[in-house]
Amino acid sequence: MIPTFDGHNDTLLVLLEHPERDFGQRLEEGHIDVVRAREGGLAGGMFAMFTPARAPARAAAPADPGTRAPASSAAAASSADPGTGAPAAASPAPPPAPQGPVEGDHALRTTLRMFALLRRLEAAGHLRVCLGADDVEAAMTDGVLAAVPHIEGAEAVVDLEVLEALHALGLRSLGPVWSRPNAYATGVPFAFPGTPDVGTGLTAAGRELVAACDRLRIVLDVSHLNEAGFWELLSRSERPVVASHSNVHALSASPRNLTDAQLDALAERDGLVGLNFACGFLREDGRHDADTPLDTMVRHLDRLVERLGETRVGLGSDFDGATMPRSIGDASGLPRLFDALRAHGWDDGLLARVAHRNWIDLLRRVQEA
Repeated sequence: MIPTFDGHNDTLLVLLEHPERDFGQRLEEGHIDVVRAREGGLAGGMFAMFTPARAPARAAAPADPGTRAPASSAAAASSADPGTGAPAAASPAPPPAPQGPVEGDHALRTTLRMFALLRRLEAAGHLRVCLGADDVEAAMTDGVLAAVPHIEGAEAVVDLEVLEALHALGLRSLGPVWSRPNAYATGVPFAFPGTPDVGTGLTAAGRELVAACDRLRIVLDVSHLNEAGFWELLSRSERPVVASHSNVHALSASPRNLTDAQLDALAERDGLVGLNFACGFLREDGRHDADTPLDTMVRHLDRLVERLGETRVGLGSDFDGATMPRSIGDASGLPRLFDALRAHGWDDGLLARVAHRNWIDLLRRVQEA
């Protein structure tokens, strides 16, 4: 079985909202637990800390359209629109209504709760918090799930001293925005079809944030960032940049996906793009339909390799944050994607690169640049 390092999941929010769930046991809900990770070869990933506008609370109900909401069951995960709970096959993409704004104090409290949760999971032996490529490789060798802390939407960074404190806690990756504007930049809406070319670029605070992340060697993630912000961030950052969970706009015209020009620019910067498994960002029609064939994922991966090369493509599933193709289902279904790629002609070397090697190399490049 090919070990996988996945560039994006929302499992911490699910566990924060459902403290009754035992991450060490097989769960009927959501997409990731220790048992299903082991069954699917999921060896590690970027564990996102995302702050919803509502306060995370046990069994919290979904709020506005566009709000991400953890699936309440395996069936729900494969049949409901992310954030709305509506039947996926009959529903179009969510409307362009960004969630928010989110106050900094609320975001910081939520983020600190997620850091505490990570450390409790580590103390229970369910995962290991990793601060770099060497840590990830060691955890994989030891058979322990590797977790690299990531912030999705930087509302918690109320000032740059807080960024330094979060880095000291283990933060190693940051996306300045989710799909809503904040003090740093503007996120893309969930409209379909649509373009990422909406809104203005980085704010003055956003420019300072990019410089501070470079100084601290925090990976900068442009998933959810609008096009003006994308180009300005690339012009200002001196390190490799990633799109942790984004797909090909030419194949699925969602604003969350990247144009060929953006893909080429990330290749030139020796960055990385992780394939998002969310059906609405894979399908040509933009529908959150779980009956999305593996061939659709293969087409996006082929195009990503074509534009970025074999060393700059990975996976960024969005497990626990989106509707997954039914053929994948959850973390235990990862081998089915690799079987489809192998049948399509991919060799074991390329499979290993996309499964984990490229993400580990990217972490090392950012640390050493």
